[in-house]
Amino acid sequence: MSVQIHPTAIVEEGAKFGENVVVGPYCMIGANVSIGSNTVLKSHVVVEGHTTIGEGNEIHQFSSIGVPPQDKSYKGEPTQTIIGNNNLFREGVTIHRATTKQDLKTIVGDNGYYMANVHIAHDCKIGSNITLANATMCAGHVIIDDFVQMGGACGVTPFCHVGEGSFIGAASAIDKDVPQYSTAFGNRIKLKGVNIIGMRRRGHSKDKISEYVDFFRMMESSALSPKAFVDHPEFMDEYKSNEVVQQVVAFIKKSEIGLAPFMS
Repeated sequence: MSVQIHPTAIVEEGAKFGENVVVGPYCMIGANVSIGSNTVLKSHVVVEGHTTIGEGNEIHQFSSIGVPPQDKSYKGEPTQTIIGNNNLFREGVTIHRATTKQDLKTIVGDNGYYMANVHIAHDCKIGSNITLANATMCAGHVIIDDFVQMGGACGVTPFCHVGEGSFIGAASAIDKDVPQYSTAFGNRIKLKGVNIIGMRRRGHSKDKISEYVDFFRMMESSALSPKAFVDHPEFMDEYKSNEVVQQVVAFIKKSEIGLAPFMS
């Protein structure tokens, strides 16, 4: 099966396609676009800029990928949009190319499920195995790590970091960092607890999960801020062998905008 391009599609000279790519009706593909094998563009999809799309993706109608960022400082520089493999992008998904303010790349990983009208802005770094429900919006420079799930109509403000395996409730406004394997929701976002189901699915043992729950509850009940809490060695000694706790400690120490507060 060769590349199938519908007669109504507009493909600029220079665009590159792998095997078995399907470009549906009224799609528009720019000259600097590369689309990997077995990727399907349903119809009315716009892909432009210096954009690389991997293999096995399915992109539904009225989605726009690699279009200019919504940033007044952007002057048409050849920044990139990089999409991984085996993602599903439903109707009206928008993914913008990067600005020159970071590393010149907007990146989306593999095996994601992006429901209708999801927006991923410039310079975002979106991991793999992500689920973003309808109308979820990620502002510029957002980081979302692997295995994160967000309910519909969530909004993530610039420079926020959502850690691996977190579960965010619908209609949440995320304006602070959310550590690994947390459950959180609200406007503004607050930490509710530990995503125990997510940890089980990732293969963490019952003992490791229990240790992380204990650590989370201790930090929640402490009079110290999370950064001050993890700097006290007497709180940390018993968790030295728990890789999740150590990842969370590193996450907290690295956070520049601070963690979401705990739910009272």
